[in-house]
Amino acid sequence: MARRISGRHHGDPRAGDTRRGSDQYRPSRDEILRYIAENPDRSGKREIAKAFGLRGEDRAWLKDMLRDLQEEGLLEKKRKRHIRPGALPHVTVLDIFGRDPEGGLLARPAEQEGNGTPPVVAVRVSRSGPTPGIGDRILAKTFPTDDPTGPAYTARVMKIFEKRSEAVLGIFRVLKDGTFRIEPVERRQPELIVDKEFQNGANNGDLVEVEPARAARYGLPKAKVLQVLGSLTSEKAVSMIAIHAHEIPHIFPADVLAEAEALKPVTLQGREDWRDLPLVTIDPADAKDHDDAVFATPDTDEKNPGGVIVTVAIADVAAYVRPGSALDREALKRGNSVYFPDRVVPMLPERISNDLCSLREGEDRPSMAVRMTFSAEGRKIRHSFHRVMMKSAAKLAYSQAQAAIDGVPDDKTRPILDTVLKPLWEAYAVLKRGRDSRQPLDLDLPERKILLKQDGTVDRVIVPERLDAHKLVEEFMIQANVAAAETLEAKKQALVYRIHDAPSLAKQESLRDFLQTLGLSLARGAQMRPSQFNGILERVRGQDNEGLVNEVVLRSQSQAEYSPANIGHFGLNLRRYAHFTSPIRRYADLIVHRALIASLGLGPGGLTREEEARLDEISALISTTERRAMAAERETVDRLVAAYLAERINDRFDARISGVVKAGLFVQLPQFGADGFIPVSSLGGDYYIYDETARSLYGERSGKGYQLADRVEVRLVEVAPMAGAMRFEMLSEPKPLPGSRRSFHKAKGRARASQSRPGPRGRRR
Repeated sequence: MARRISGRHHGDPRAGDTRRGSDQYRPSRDEILRYIAENPDRSGKREIAKAFGLRGEDRAWLKDMLRDLQEEGLLEKKRKRHIRPGALPHVTVLDIFGRDPEGGLLARPAEQEGNGTPPVVAVRVSRSGPTPGIGDRILAKTFPTDDPTGPAYTARVMKIFEKRSEAVLGIFRVLKDGTFRIEPVERRQPELIVDKEFQNGANNGDLVEVEPARAARYGLPKAKVLQVLGSLTSEKAVSMIAIHAHEIPHIFPADVLAEAEALKPVTLQGREDWRDLPLVTIDPADAKDHDDAVFATPDTDEKNPGGVIVTVAIADVAAYVRPGSALDREALKRGNSVYFPDRVVPMLPERISNDLCSLREGEDRPSMAVRMTFSAEGRKIRHSFHRVMMKSAAKLAYSQAQAAIDGVPDDKTRPILDTVLKPLWEAYAVLKRGRDSRQPLDLDLPERKILLKQDGTVDRVIVPERLDAHKLVEEFMIQANVAAAETLEAKKQALVYRIHDAPSLAKQESLRDFLQTLGLSLARGAQMRPSQFNGILERVRGQDNEGLVNEVVLRSQSQAEYSPANIGHFGLNLRRYAHFTSPIRRYADLIVHRALIASLGLGPGGLTREEEARLDEISALISTTERRAMAAERETVDRLVAAYLAERINDRFDARISGVVKAGLFVQLPQFGADGFIPVSSLGGDYYIYDETARSLYGERSGKGYQLADRVEVRLVEVAPMAGAMRFEMLSEPKPLPGSRRSFHKAKGRARASQSRPGPRGRRR
């Protein structure tokens, strides 16, 4: 007979259990799910085991139970914590949209994953904390509620972001009849009318900020011009649209510039003197800031035959940008530099990024350096960090260094070919063995680069060659980042990790269904490895569907982000990883530098206690600014290419299907790297059905259609340059789709019919 367990303190999830004695207690599935919902910040496996008092074999039982709940879709695992599917992160960004009947503030997530309805969050305001209002965007900690009729979550405000304006952006146009219009710069934004009294000095072609008025019953809605942001005829005007649309800070305040200009170069005091070490920088030919330098030499230790010693030196930004300074506050606000085809919006003023911290050739520069020893197999044996003064021996471009190794040195590379460059490439060969053994995710998705004319318009789009020089620097930086994370963990120092979660079980299942349509399989299980995806990619290498599979595998991956809680980096197949190598352009790296300085006692500029307490907030902020930069960069490319192609209406193009939705097909022009849309209504000749599993649209009658990654021919029929939108007409005939739902169901039907026929002995096969 079951008995009630007594002696549990208030809040213990085991309190009131009526099944077994305390030594044999195991929670039910519902109790585990309820605990996770109520304790999102304490939902790791160890924390759950501790909460329920599970030890020994019971912990193994809990591990199996959690895996079962994941496979059933009742749980997801993120950052080593378990959450209910669709649950909000414990720290997230919210937009306040209104009040409840009692006057309490209500909010929704600023970014919502999936297609479901975003949850409503009740915002709790404390007397001592910040006080937001309707329309504010906040960073908050969220807590699920048990009230089925009220908001799904409550939230505690951590920070209020600068208030977003209700204004929208547009291009001021003067029509032939003298009336004014606002041409939209967002794809879903309507055209607006401006009356003369609200022109506010705007001229034809100006990028303006306008306040839309309430829509009229008939005709286009009206607006008034709030301010003129610049002329579209000026250089760099297209990127300015994205800068304003995403509210990217691009003008440094006077106090920040004054602080930067007042800085004096740091001295050798308290640093090791590495100025005689021939470190070299290898960067793009047009790079203005150089934040990393490299050197390598064979290891002379007899105990490490064939081993190498690799040195990576990184600009010591922490020597100049101190916690709490005006420079520091502005750098955190920006989060990272933003790279457009026509400009760079830097995280730090040029006095720092291009001067004091840039590792210029032949000039003394402060640096944070790591010296790493590798075995002949590419396994890192040991490493050490140093705060040094260095002097770059040479400023090299990727192509320049590669040419020297390939037998075509120039006047700069010839003197250092045998002493510096060849040892670097020999060391890379060693590190590559370690990388190949590690098997990181190996997607083949070439990057494109837009080259502009002097007037800021598109000249051409190229796919830069991927050189061994690029791979060398990349692998050296990865190993330096790993060394930073390992050192800080060993010192029990709080830090910001660069994390990348494995694909969710839902995305794994979706990918598995898709691969099945191609006759490919993906093993089941919660513990996926990059090597499993690499095996799939290798099987389709050189086949017609190689691009399709690479694209779908990419879309199944999680998005990398920053967090003080480590879950490893799935894509790189690393247990611990932190960004250390680019502090000039990423705030995350600056935090890691400060953490190393503090934990290793390397002098002033280390991480403060106040910063440690805010690492959750800082991680959420810089993850948001990174996504903001990516969106702005992508939209600018779309606008530049759309403006370039506006003169080519009715031209034919080779294209590739880059997205499939119910409403139609997204197509990408490989020559330009930009997307356009083909509405399903324009396909004609059949009634097209969307097959989410096969990523295709297929004809109901013919079974033929179009699939993700298909190569097709299209005609350009409409362009909205400033919105970056293009509409195309399909010219290629639909093809048979063996992976479509129609064909898939037919095949299953034939299989069932085959199984139902009597075998040789009257039994079903």
